[in-house]
Amino acid sequence: MTEQEKKTTLDEMFGEFAELVLENVTIELDELKIALRPMIQQVAAQVAKPALSLPKSLIPAKFEPPFGDYSTKIHEVTIGATKGEGGTRSNSVTIGGHEAPAWDLFQSPPKHPPIIAADVFDMKISLAKAVKTHYKEVMEDPAEWAKLCVNKFGADVITLHLISTDRQLKDTSPNEAAKTIEEVLQAVKVPLLIGSAGDPEKDGPVLVKAAEVCEGERTLLCSATVDVYEPIAEAAKKHDQVVLSWTSLDINQQKELNRRLIDWLRPEQIVIDPTTAALGYGLEYAFTMMQRMRLAGLLGDSELQYPISSGTTNAWAAREAWLKDESLGPRELRGPIWESVTALALLLAGNDLFMMMHPAAIKTVHDLIDWMKERKPVKADDYPDWTAMALPEGV
Repeated sequence: MTEQEKKTTLDEMFGEFAELVLENVTIELDELKIALRPMIQQVAAQVAKPALSLPKSLIPAKFEPPFGDYSTKIHEVTIGATKGEGGTRSNSVTIGGHEAPAWDLFQSPPKHPPIIAADVFDMKISLAKAVKTHYKEVMEDPAEWAKLCVNKFGADVITLHLISTDRQLKDTSPNEAAKTIEEVLQAVKVPLLIGSAGDPEKDGPVLVKAAEVCEGERTLLCSATVDVYEPIAEAAKKHDQVVLSWTSLDINQQKELNRRLIDWLRPEQIVIDPTTAALGYGLEYAFTMMQRMRLAGLLGDSELQYPISSGTTNAWAAREAWLKDESLGPRELRGPIWESVTALALLLAGNDLFMMMHPAAIKTVHDLIDWMKERKPVKADDYPDWTAMALPEGV
């Protein structure tokens, strides 16, 4: 075979066949060149192209503001009474009055911002170290404890928990509890909330006495329950106090208790508390419950048209808030963050009153409320049309 014959190309050998199959063939050569036909080159180039070209802008979309048709509003409730109002407080606080869901700047900003009450106990109790550090010098003096919360930590309101009245603790009498109330009333001039011990035998007599001692002060009595409500409601009516309607994460039970209380009280004397489940312990359920109550009230359910309170201190019942575990981060930060996140979530659900404890958590929520109070109503036409914005180069 000549040199020229050796250089014969595969194309010349097989002509226009589209497919070449070789079996049991051994080819020995110094150099092999495969040339793709023009059609194959075009197909290969097409396959190599990107499947999608990069977008130059977002898909056009029209923004529709979330307007709702709300037929009623949440009742306004005032806690505390100044001298001109028949009390001795330096100021009063009003919650409620909402005409739209929480922080709905398109339709109706909150009429009254939420308030924060600092927890004070009438006896020394066991507290997480991160909390105890701030109160250890006043834990045996509720009047000084209250002054510290107001003067140093900026509490809007004080919640005095009369837990010593519990028969399983000190079994303090209603008259002894009344003396503590009077001391705290003298020590601070902010509005006062009075909390019972959760003892069904003692709560009624203790809160009845509290209503009597706080005559004219328009105090919030915490709490009336489905089991104990008549004596508390009657005393609140007689002495013009406000009642906290407390239930345990049951919207139907809340409606039932409110229905009973309204037989004794005016709407502006009722605040509801559906119970706060903390971060990691059912927070999403508490959020949903409060949000449902707010929306139901706005949509016309007269049994749920009341401001909502949260025992945010329940966050400290979560072990993760105080557990000594370095993998979870320092307790000094983790605890107040745990309480703050619990409060902030419920703030967005429509909560009006927060009962809190850690100074850092109180300040955090206070600062956010102050910032949100400055938000102005938003006109739908002025809302940024981000859906039509061009994307930056290279995105």
